[in-house]
Amino acid sequence: MRKTLTNAILFLLVVQIAAAQSAKSQHDLSKQVDALFAPWAKEDSPGAVVAVVKDGKIIYKNGYGMANLEYGIPNTPSSVFHIASVSKQFTVFSVLLLEKEGKLSLEDDVRKYIPEVPDFGKTITLRHLASHTSGMRDQWNLLVMAGWRFDDVITKEHIMKMVTHQKELNADPGEEFNYCNTGFTLLAEVVARVSGKSFAEFTKERIFNPLGMRNTLFYDDHEKIVKNRAYSYYKDDGGYKKSVLSYANVGATSLFTTVEDLSLWAMNFETPKVGDKAIFDKMNEQAVLNNGERIDGALGQFVTPYKGLNQIQHGGADAGYRTYLGRFPDQRFAVIVFSNEASFSSGQMALKVVDIYLKDEFKEDKKNKAVAARYIKLPSKQLEQYCATYWNEEEKYARKIYLRNDTLRYWRNERSEDAILPVGKDEFKMPSSDIDFTIKFAKNQNGKKTMVAILNTPSNFVEYQPPSYSNTDLAQFTGTFYSDELSTYYHFKVKDGKLISEHMRMSDISYNPIKDDVFSGSTYFTGLVEFQRDNTNKITGFKVSNGRVKNLVFSKVN
Repeated sequence: MRKTLTNAILFLLVVQIAAAQSAKSQHDLSKQVDALFAPWAKEDSPGAVVAVVKDGKIIYKNGYGMANLEYGIPNTPSSVFHIASVSKQFTVFSVLLLEKEGKLSLEDDVRKYIPEVPDFGKTITLRHLASHTSGMRDQWNLLVMAGWRFDDVITKEHIMKMVTHQKELNADPGEEFNYCNTGFTLLAEVVARVSGKSFAEFTKERIFNPLGMRNTLFYDDHEKIVKNRAYSYYKDDGGYKKSVLSYANVGATSLFTTVEDLSLWAMNFETPKVGDKAIFDKMNEQAVLNNGERIDGALGQFVTPYKGLNQIQHGGADAGYRTYLGRFPDQRFAVIVFSNEASFSSGQMALKVVDIYLKDEFKEDKKNKAVAARYIKLPSKQLEQYCATYWNEEEKYARKIYLRNDTLRYWRNERSEDAILPVGKDEFKMPSSDIDFTIKFAKNQNGKKTMVAILNTPSNFVEYQPPSYSNTDLAQFTGTFYSDELSTYYHFKVKDGKLISEHMRMSDISYNPIKDDVFSGSTYFTGLVEFQRDNTNKITGFKVSNGRVKNLVFSKVN
């Protein structure tokens, strides 16, 4: 009896010691996370909130900086954030709940439910919409090209009208991956029409209430009051300014939630209260293109391994909100990072949190070469040999590589560029990218410099020399051009030796010549403008492409 009692006491002591060590270990990890976010723990700046989920429970949560600068309200794990594109997985999940009930199928034509979608002569399925392979043009790019501002009130009706006016697809359905918000607005509308409820009502009844996500809603009314809401900001020379968002559309975006509530969603993948394994497996499965190529995009999520571990993730960015949810199913681990500061990289910070908690689990991963990347130092003379302007003939866009302060810069346009750092003699990485972005340089058989940019799939570039136009040469591109698809005009003129376009709802846009009759605009949405001529060599219009919209036609009217 005495021996049994002694053993029991010893066992109890072992358990207590193990618990104490575990608590100390957790405390040490928490301190590391706090140190990581310390630069944002201020009373005069916006900041971030973070939650870490392990084995079905929240093991860490905290807030940093302010949710509202005007009233001095701090960020907390209970602060409600607009989480932008992280919303998309809820839209897909809603569709799959209805599919489980036999009310629709992912293989259905979207026009079965939304006949207003134009008939492009190709079947666009719900699966195409959910995997960014529909070929549809992106709603935000179209609206901005038409003169809308992102801080305008943008409703579902505005987007649906834009959809009904689309004249052609970027590509045939299933042919290529091209990130498209329009698809998820349409999916949310399908859910509403099939269920007979608004999308906000459906998700509240079928997802949020059952999971206990009491501070979560799809925000379909821009005038709705939301308690404990965090507002978003951006920084300029004079300090912080409000980054206003007045969306009243759902599906692609507009989920309001907290890191505490989103933790419940992450746990649901491990121990389902709503949905089941079959639905989750379908969501997590990578999409396959018509040619059999498997892409990183799953349904409303991306499969992007990190340091040898399986990761399923999505980030979001609207106004000054920056959000990220990364799930590591094999480790029963998830990290959630929200920020209300536009320059904040939630994806990068989330992965730094992963580094703290899962460092002992990392393994070699040949596919994700960013894991093994070790930046090296190359002399400026060697870096200079990569500098050039490069042209992608397949996608018809240009990139410029130039040297500044002993660092190569990857230049997209006047408002978008990033540093690239060497990891080998001719290989570079982009540290600012949340996804592994590799750039390799070489020379072709003609001695011209070449560049391969690898982000999910490789894009090939060849060095070229842009044309030089005089004012007289530029005059041939002037005039007024109209897009029937966008119901909008642009007026082109020559000013101070540059081609400029005017639009009544936006600042003037300047254009740099790329190739004969081809220009690059100074904004992302005028990425590439290719002027068209008739058989008399007279300019008749142009086509504009910006990645998520391709070959949108403007006709010259005078």
